[in-house]
Amino acid sequence: MHTLRGILQDAQARGEAVGHFNISDLVLLKAVLGAARELNAPVVVGLSEGEREFVGTSQIGVLVKSLREEFDFPIFLNADHTHSLAKGIEAAKAGFDAIVFDLSALPFEENVRQTKQAVEALKAINPSMMVEGEIGDIGTGSEIHDSSPDLSKGLSTPEEAKQFVESTGVDILAPAVGNMHGMLRSMVKGETKKRLDLERIAAIKQASGVFLTLHGGSGTDDDDLRRAIAAGINIVHINTELRVAWRRGLEQGLAKMPDEVVPYKILPPAVEAVKQVVLSRLRLFNEKRRAA
Repeated sequence: MHTLRGILQDAQARGEAVGHFNISDLVLLKAVLGAARELNAPVVVGLSEGEREFVGTSQIGVLVKSLREEFDFPIFLNADHTHSLAKGIEAAKAGFDAIVFDLSALPFEENVRQTKQAVEALKAINPSMMVEGEIGDIGTGSEIHDSSPDLSKGLSTPEEAKQFVESTGVDILAPAVGNMHGMLRSMVKGETKKRLDLERIAAIKQASGVFLTLHGGSGTDDDDLRRAIAAGINIVHINTELRVAWRRGLEQGLAKMPDEVVPYKILPPAVEAVKQVVLSRLRLFNEKRRAA
């Protein structure tokens, strides 16, 4: 059976990244799994605290496990942006493969202290669970924003990354490198793109020596993503792009069948719209494998 750690090690050796896609219903899960299986690319599905509250933490744990076993496919489950140890323990007991223990809003020293405690507590429950910590400021909310906050003062440094990893024992680090949660309206329209600090990524990778995650990947320039992966990014999070596709697909289904009331007849366009986004992103993240 595949492990997330093994999948990340393989991807890093190839110079690729594993796609992480947030889900909050069966439409998104079906789309993500369908795209990953079509490309035979490993994938992580993530749920924030709010998404887990809607879907059910134990329920999604059982569902993803059943899909992995039925299809013998490397699909993994991540407790995205978890802000309390209690919620982390809930996810660990539900069999999640990974967790983002995110206390980046706290002062650095307090983030270090509590993350270290969380690593110890979560590993005691589920030794194979990969724990990710976050430093810096990448904003909040995988939503559509009217304007971009000034995140320049919250960028992570190699020195902070090294100290954080050595002090906490995290398996994965999420730094602030020009990325931002959510998308601007201009990004949704395709008029602008997010740009990344690629030199900062490379320096943080060298200093930290652990797997790196890029949060807020939606709306990022494709070439920046390629170069970020080459610089050391191992996981790329995509959420808002999926939400936009989900809504557009749902609206398309409702428009085509204005009198229909059967959900499974209305929802296929939403599944397909999300699937196309996931396919596009997975092709980019796995370009070297596809070329070979």
